[in-house]
Amino acid sequence: MATRHEEIADELRRAIDREEYTVGSRLPAETELAAHYGVSRGTVRQAVAALTAEGLIGSRQGARRVVLASRRSQSFAELRSFAQWARAMGREATGRVVAQEYLPATAQDAARLQLREGARVLHVLRVRGLDGEPVLVERTVYADWISRAVEPLDADAPSVTQLLFESTGLVFAYGEHVIDAVAASAQDAELLGIRRTSPLLRVRRVTTTREGRPVEWSDDRYRSDAVSFSVHNSIDNNALARKTAE
Repeated sequence: MATRHEEIADELRRAIDREEYTVGSRLPAETELAAHYGVSRGTVRQAVAALTAEGLIGSRQGARRVVLASRRSQSFAELRSFAQWARAMGREATGRVVAQEYLPATAQDAARLQLREGARVLHVLRVRGLDGEPVLVERTVYADWISRAVEPLDADAPSVTQLLFESTGLVFAYGEHVIDAVAASAQDAELLGIRRTSPLLRVRRVTTTREGRPVEWSDDRYRSDAVSFSVHNSIDNNALARKTAE
């Protein structure tokens, strides 16, 4: 039989799924939740801790909890980090920075991040894994205004999204994704432990704040035997757009 804090955690999950609390919004204060459910603040803290561990909400000392994701199957109408997605499946996400360096923004960087060409941006090459098995190579370029917060992060951190929220309050709110297939390069093959030219699912994305300010753009390459994407749409809500290959 579920304990009271487990019941409250499940009610909060369902409320997030129904978008009563949308991504980027704050949960009510502990005192409000305790009064609403007729329980102690300690019981509310236990419920909230469970959602924090799942990556659904973020935690910052002295601040109310902010919704970072929902439990729904990931679609491209919802932005969810790799670590949040892995936790939702009951898997352990891992991360490893292979290389990072500051470089002048190229014309492509400047256009995607709305910066001047030549601005100093941080390039990070990272390998992500599920339960210790490498499944994703990320090549991410961070805008100059957030690079200083990204640079000192733990190289083995499973979730950059969570750490940036904790250190700066940043919420990744919107993403534009372009999906195609590519052959693994020599570097991809070495990092993922696969044969060169093996098929990879590539997702190129630009992520912004709720105000529309670009934070990063990334070229993410997934092992096709390990990860796939699904898109749920309807006659009223179609998050999928077809585009010709670039």
